[in-house]
Amino acid sequence: MTPTFVLIHGSNANSFSWAPLQRELALLGHRSLAVDLPGHGFGAGLPSAYQTQDAAELAVAPSDLDGVGLEANVEHLVAVLRRAKEHGPVIAVAHSRGGITLTAVANRCPELFDRLVYLSAWCCVEHTPGEYIALPENAGSVLDQVMGVAAANPARLGAVRMNWRTTDPALLAALKRSMLADCTDDEFRVFLSTLTPDESLDAGGPEDRAQAETWGTVPRTYIRLTEDTSIPIELQDLFIKEADALTPGNPFDVHTIASSHAGVLVRPEEAASVLSGLV
Repeated sequence: MTPTFVLIHGSNANSFSWAPLQRELALLGHRSLAVDLPGHGFGAGLPSAYQTQDAAELAVAPSDLDGVGLEANVEHLVAVLRRAKEHGPVIAVAHSRGGITLTAVANRCPELFDRLVYLSAWCCVEHTPGEYIALPENAGSVLDQVMGVAAANPARLGAVRMNWRTTDPALLAALKRSMLADCTDDEFRVFLSTLTPDESLDAGGPEDRAQAETWGTVPRTYIRLTEDTSIPIELQDLFIKEADALTPGNPFDVHTIASSHAGVLVRPEEAASVLSGLV
């Protein structure tokens, strides 16, 4: 039976960012479905202050993601996967923070997957996301240079809010380095315009790390992005190493693409080829 690629977006993103990859997959003869996690896509809350760029109001406007955590993502994705599974095999592909949701669902419902694919995505095995950030393998990340994009106090808002419409040239340059250093300025601006300001505070805890007896039973692939400065290649390799040690009888099938963190979404031909080869 024909598999369905189920595509899971990262932080502040949505199903829209998968459109170029879906185009390439379709041209290779494959079926795909891009998921909007709760509070994303057309379900995202977009404060009017974000449109008007009223900084004072943006800092206090309520967030629809206040109180919406990883459990909501899991419930939503499980429902989507159950429907997709009715039509044949499922290959789930997660990018960036989407890997946290993918792991959490595979921990609970491994039977819904025929393969897990981490596209430079978080794959927490021995540590939580916060702990990985503090490790030497994350030293190459430039995300600490883009903290100026934060538009509100997360503790007050109950969510993380980013102002992607900043006009600060230094901050915009840092954002491009962190996401799309290998793409044009126009491509970067278009990509930035697809992001929404709010993201959930809940990135999972120790209980959401990969579990050998469930998650570890599903065949899995990791696509390394060598030019990624958001999740450095050293950290990607640590995810792979720890996962393989957890389930040595079911190691990652590893592929490598020379791409920035989001460049593989904007120019998806090579990624589509790798995914096509998994069918």
